[in-house]
Amino acid sequence: MYWHFAALFVLALLCAAGLFYRVSAALLCAALTYVFLLDKAQYLNHLYLLCLLGLLLAVAPAHRALSLDLLRRRRAAPSSAPAETAPRYYLFALKAQIAIVYFYGGIAKLNGDWLRGQPLTMWLADRADAPLVGPLLATPAAGLALSYAGLLIDLSMGFLLFSRRTFPLGAAIAVAFNLSNALLFRIGIFPYAMIASLALFGAPSWPRRRLPFLFRTAGRAGGGVPAPSPAAPRRRALPLALLHGYLLFHLAVPLRHWAYPGDVAWNEAGHRFSWRMKLRDKNVSELDIHVLDPRTGVRESLDLGEWLTDRQIGEMCTRPDMIVDFARHVADLWQEHFGVRPIVTAKVMASLNGGPFRDLVDPTLDLASPPRGILAVVRPP
Repeated sequence: MYWHFAALFVLALLCAAGLFYRVSAALLCAALTYVFLLDKAQYLNHLYLLCLLGLLLAVAPAHRALSLDLLRRRRAAPSSAPAETAPRYYLFALKAQIAIVYFYGGIAKLNGDWLRGQPLTMWLADRADAPLVGPLLATPAAGLALSYAGLLIDLSMGFLLFSRRTFPLGAAIAVAFNLSNALLFRIGIFPYAMIASLALFGAPSWPRRRLPFLFRTAGRAGGGVPAPSPAAPRRRALPLALLHGYLLFHLAVPLRHWAYPGDVAWNEAGHRFSWRMKLRDKNVSELDIHVLDPRTGVRESLDLGEWLTDRQIGEMCTRPDMIVDFARHVADLWQEHFGVRPIVTAKVMASLNGGPFRDLVDPTLDLASPPRGILAVVRPP
């Protein structure tokens, strides 16, 4: 994996420089997606976002200007340098993806706990020792005010950034919002990636206006914007159809949890791939997984530390689908070794956003039995 991440670094540099862009962008997307799919316990919204942006960049002709590929083509054939433009819909796809993240992050905040200031109030109370602002952050009023501020910012940010008139205001709010998130919470590169994405929302000509010395004029390059050919609409039809399908898919997937009964923050059904970020705080007071041999009647408790990493245990104990995954994995190995499939049960006491501790999954059910819906094993909160 060290070699894999070293390769990721090199591929990212090649993409940034626009060198062998088509190949390096496709490989970068594949390499990021490989890391993303390795372990469910490592799921992160910002890694998922990077995979999607990598996919969009892999199909976009983002190397047509200010790239080493362009420089190589000019040296090879100075009189036939290509136009330094790209179809507008590629840029729109990247901007729409960022706007979707903001908007659905706001939609997810329209729930009872968030509107009463939780779990943000609990998290801010842990920052009471912060210099200057610590005592202020620890007050319930601060948690409630910042909860509503985050809700309004997420719901409006995409619209502010898409409009040229409101872009400066949206960009200023986005920088302040993401920097405050980076200071208050440990959420990795996500705030900085969202700040960097602001470069997509300015007028497309801003790099040429701000950094004219980096670009050759259309007259000197022999390029410019070519006149549309009769076949151009036909060439655009397929990319536009795929773009519409991509956007419809990503507009629908974050809403799928509404198709399931219960609270998604508790049962996690439809939580992933939905931009539900920093919305719930689950504490577990008891985690005990037992294996019962049906032949002997012997029941034993598993030492989870022998099976899983600390992070995997921490993630699994609050997510019913991962508990079921683990139970079936244990049963498969037990059956392979002993020739009989055991009964696997779990006692998990969890609290959501400061509420009372309750059974997360039914402690009487065999979690390793033939496949059943995850919701069938979840106890209501």
